[in-house]
Amino acid sequence: MLADRINQLLPQTQCTKCGYQGCKPYAQAIANDGVAINRCPPGGDAGIEKLAQLLELPLLKLDTTCGEHVPLQVAVIEEQFCIGCTLCIQACPVDAILGANKFMHTVIASDCTGCDLCIAPCPVDCIKMVPVESARLWTTADATQARLRYEGRQARIAEMTATNIRNEAIVNSGTEHCVEADSPRPDTNISASEKTDKQAAIAQALARARARRSAP
Repeated sequence: MLADRINQLLPQTQCTKCGYQGCKPYAQAIANDGVAINRCPPGGDAGIEKLAQLLELPLLKLDTTCGEHVPLQVAVIEEQFCIGCTLCIQACPVDAILGANKFMHTVIASDCTGCDLCIAPCPVDCIKMVPVESARLWTTADATQARLRYEGRQARIAEMTATNIRNEAIVNSGTEHCVEADSPRPDTNISASEKTDKQAAIAQALARARARRSAP
């Protein structure tokens, strides 16, 4: 399919700067709807040239309303300020962040695509983007591995969502046992006091992190 051939030329950063929810949706929009080929900042002029050659279209300048092309960057977590909220893990499209709830997180630099999607969700601003060492280029092999990690993550999320829907249906029907014993129970089973305690713990963690950051 043409959309697949286009997708193979995209950098697979899954940054959504093009206005679509990943590289494949953008490729499909180019193939099916005639969307402009110059909306991918990570691909830059070189990426636009490849797309133009494939589609036999004239060259265009990068649409900078989508962002500027910059050398490859990776996310770095200032671990002393991390509160273990897991929001960055949930935002990372390629599973390049390791950590667990209430534990310090870290970025796997070799897997990071530089998408910067982890920046905005961080409640304590402890993540920054830095240039990679030695100005390493993003290669076709890097893009392929990023695509495989992204697709694997999407498949896992879809399976977890389906499992949670099945479990919720069983709970709502009055059945005592869930389909999978290790699946999380729906939030409807959490008491109001437990929710309040959880919110208070998060607020306290945020206050501690902000205090550490503001300390001389």
